[in-house]
Amino acid sequence: MSRDLGSKKQVLRSLRSHQDDSYMRPVTWGILGAANIALKKVIPAMQRTDRCRVVAIASRDARKATDAAAALGIPRAFGSYEELIDDPEIEAIYNPLPNHLHVPWSIRAANAGKHVLCEKPIALSASEARELVAARDRTGVQIAEAFMVRTHPQWIAARELVSDGRIGDLRLVSGHFSYYRRDPADIRSRADFGGGAMMDIG
Repeated sequence: MSRDLGSKKQVLRSLRSHQDDSYMRPVTWGILGAANIALKKVIPAMQRTDRCRVVAIASRDARKATDAAAALGIPRAFGSYEELIDDPEIEAIYNPLPNHLHVPWSIRAANAGKHVLCEKPIALSASEARELVAARDRTGVQIAEAFMVRTHPQWIAARELVSDGRIGDLRLVSGHFSYYRRDPADIRSRADFGGGAMMDIG
């Protein structure tokens, strides 16, 4: 039995060391919009890994796209979201658009055969979520929500601390996240655009 397990481990090690390069090649990404979360957090993180290659960014304001591309070393800038989605080199799109545009543009990307990583909230209602699932099933692409809390190393570590019993019996969990957004005209405050405490912050 132990010899069996040993030989299986050797096979797995051998397979890992001879992985097909095409399987491990980076995914080519296009970014829909020049949102702060994209420019300051997500794109720099993508550029730090050899698994991603950001090749294009789009904005409805072509100058904004060009400036963002120059600042981040992105090869192409587009003045429309459609142009980016139509780019045949792009395999996946990151969608950090305002909340009410998440589903429509994620579906357009899926219809063009692009995989989608969409900022939270991935949809504004159950019916919108069902539309997105239907688009995923119809096109065969991957669609995921960029909800990092489930996979962030700090939360995985916190869960391990609890499950290992290193902090004793868990009796209470408390969390808080907020920011000041006093301008009612700001898109993050408008309920019709998916703003507010539940959809935008929550």
